[in-house]
Amino acid sequence: MSGTGPTAAQEWKQHWTLVLASAIGFGFFSVMLSTVGLFMEPVSAEFGWSRTFYSSGASIATIMTALLSPFFGVLIDRYGSRKLALPGVLLTLTSMLLFGLTNGAAWQWIALWVFFGAAAVTIKSTIWSAAVLGVFERSRGLALGLTMAGTALSQVIVPPLGNWLIAEFGWRAAYVWLGLGWGSITFVLCLFFFFDARDAAARSQAKQAGEAAEVEAVELTGLTVREGARDWALWRVGISNFVVMLLTQGLAAHLIPIMTDAGVSRGNAALLSSLGGVAGIVGKLITGALLDRYRPNWIGGLTLGAAALTFAALMEGVRSPALIVFALIVNGYAAGTKTQITGFLTASYGGMKSFGVLYGVMAALMALAAGFGPLVAGRVYDVFGGYEWFLLAGAIGCTLGGLMVISLPAYPKWEKKEPEAETVAFA
Repeated sequence: MSGTGPTAAQEWKQHWTLVLASAIGFGFFSVMLSTVGLFMEPVSAEFGWSRTFYSSGASIATIMTALLSPFFGVLIDRYGSRKLALPGVLLTLTSMLLFGLTNGAAWQWIALWVFFGAAAVTIKSTIWSAAVLGVFERSRGLALGLTMAGTALSQVIVPPLGNWLIAEFGWRAAYVWLGLGWGSITFVLCLFFFFDARDAAARSQAKQAGEAAEVEAVELTGLTVREGARDWALWRVGISNFVVMLLTQGLAAHLIPIMTDAGVSRGNAALLSSLGGVAGIVGKLITGALLDRYRPNWIGGLTLGAAALTFAALMEGVRSPALIVFALIVNGYAAGTKTQITGFLTASYGGMKSFGVLYGVMAALMALAAGFGPLVAGRVYDVFGGYEWFLLAGAIGCTLGGLMVISLPAYPKWEKKEPEAETVAFA
């Protein structure tokens, strides 16, 4: 980051509405995945599905986003975030409404999740992170943290709201109202407030020229795609987050069943999930502020490693009412920071020149892990009759993932391009 340019306060004055739209947009992406556990029992009971088959739907969607993310990253680098986000929100909204038409046919369930996965890749973390990271420098960590807090916001609102909708109107209507309500708000906010670095530069140049003249292309700094593919630090970020994401997303999808199996009522389980969402908002803000001030590998590694405490506290023979609450607070604090930390580290180690592609690959790895996570947890339950072996693997895997991030080297600070050359200063 350069020593010139706007201050943190000036960045927020100019771009706070962008962060608002991005946070709500990323929260919309998370609505469907945050309801997987909530809809598991009523949908599976109505159609006689196993938990493995039901979980396969979310797994299919996340695998779809994993396959499409790198290619979508190319489009972001070429066309910018706004041109892709607006139609993406409408497509995702439509895909969510269609879940209310599910009739129990296996092929239909799979097809619905395939459509959702293809649509949702347009509003996953890559699109929002690229826009926010492109315009913030001084307060990049906090801005990204607030953006990623959209997932925690959905975790706070969706479980109790969704549980109420299911109880009052049935699970079909719950899908429709969740999609239509959040999706409409997202589209309106993005229509008026969602602009990326290219849009900001275009408006700035047009303002200086006094007219809407042709705008010069914004030249961003960082690694090329080929250089990024050879960067071992970026590989370590991806591997660590793949492991942690697989385990924590598996836990998230099965968290309500894990709690009900432990004797927690369904209503209380939904409320406790919201408690984790509140902790998630706090975690993203604190982590974002710390990332702006201290070495991000230490902050990221310790935060990711803390998720191991959640798995340990939920294991049979250890858990208690107090430990369940503790586990959900810790899990909520650490849960959403995976995406936040990955975006920050990708921008720090790779720069913004090819951020769409580089982070698209990172997002693909995380989506692939998130796709297999619920499936793995469901398979463990079906084979062993419980979640104990999965919880043990989670405690070990999150610890190792955190240590891998902590051991990263110092990261480069990319300077703004000068007319003739590009300079990189290393911390």
